[in-house]
Amino acid sequence: MEGFQFIDIIILAMAAGFIVLRLRSVLGRRTGHEPPQTPQAGDAYGRPSSPDNVVQMPPVARRGREGVMDIEPAYQGTPLEAGLVQLKIADPNFSVARFLEGAAKAFEIIVAAYAKHDTDTLKPLLSDEVYGGFASSIQEREDRGETAETELVVLKPPKLESLEVVDRRALVAVRFQSEQVNVIRAKDGTVLEGSRDHVESVTDVWTFGRDLASRDPNWMLVATRSVE
Repeated sequence: MEGFQFIDIIILAMAAGFIVLRLRSVLGRRTGHEPPQTPQAGDAYGRPSSPDNVVQMPPVARRGREGVMDIEPAYQGTPLEAGLVQLKIADPNFSVARFLEGAAKAFEIIVAAYAKHDTDTLKPLLSDEVYGGFASSIQEREDRGETAETELVVLKPPKLESLEVVDRRALVAVRFQSEQVNVIRAKDGTVLEGSRDHVESVTDVWTFGRDLASRDPNWMLVATRSVE
């Protein structure tokens, strides 16, 4: 009897081992009905701390066109959108409305300073190349003893003309439409050009530039052209 009991114990142990192996093989498989895993703690962009063979897209790529970047509706789907997206990636705080407001003020200051031969005001607002052209023209007028008078009668809201980012440098062209009175006088006061009674329509496109790699948030006038 004792021999038969010993054999029975061995058979039961083998059966138990077989059952355990079967359970492990089944429990170790994913059936597609497992409860969702608890999300791992992530970094500031919501990326998993220990990704498991998952390729994470850069945080910028997950930004919605109308989401984090806050692309103004007026520029969505226009040729300006691509450049605006590039600029907002580099500077998320960039606002078209604020930029155009500042550009309008800069236009008024620069036009007035140029007429008054005020190079001290012009220098910090212009690139070296543009300042050189303005300063040369002012010097020529002074050499001839001429003076200029400019009055901005009306300045319409400026509009974006183009926008691009090249090698971490932002270039934004703005169209200005204004009504001006321009008079050039000789040394004795004689009117050489223009008239105080004549208001002319003037359209200019000015390009402002900024180094996005610099901490300096200020924009400078880097190019000008007149539109006939």
